[in-house]
Amino acid sequence: MFLASRETAELRAETVQMGYSLNRLLKDLGVGEAPVEEPSFPAAFAFAAAHWKIEPEAALQAYLWAWLENQVMAAVKAVPLGQTDGQRILLNLGGLIQELSKKILSVKDDDLGNFAPGLAMLSAQHETQYSRLFRS
Repeated sequence: MFLASRETAELRAETVQMGYSLNRLLKDLGVGEAPVEEPSFPAAFAFAAAHWKIEPEAALQAYLWAWLENQVMAAVKAVPLGQTDGQRILLNLGGLIQELSKKILSVKDDDLGNFAPGLAMLSAQHETQYSRLFRS
């Protein structure tokens, strides 16, 4: 479902690469591999959480933290934002993860969606740029 929601080749390639890398790490750790042909990062992450019997809310909080930290570290590298400012952002936004995870867990599967036309349009433009700093 997650792979089907990726609007551009770039967004799809990003999650497939991250899923492949996490799947390879899990295999090296003796956990095994997510039992899907082409695991996205969320699928591999969910497989690891299920294997280690991590409670759904704790797994979601870890996933949100991983996403947040990734975004902040990309900003530290790409814009004039120092390490201290990046850590300050993580400290401030990280405190919101627990409350956010409770809201997310209250959403029913049928209410999930991905409507971000601006992201799709910018991603389509970004993936055809001559020069880029990051794949995603």
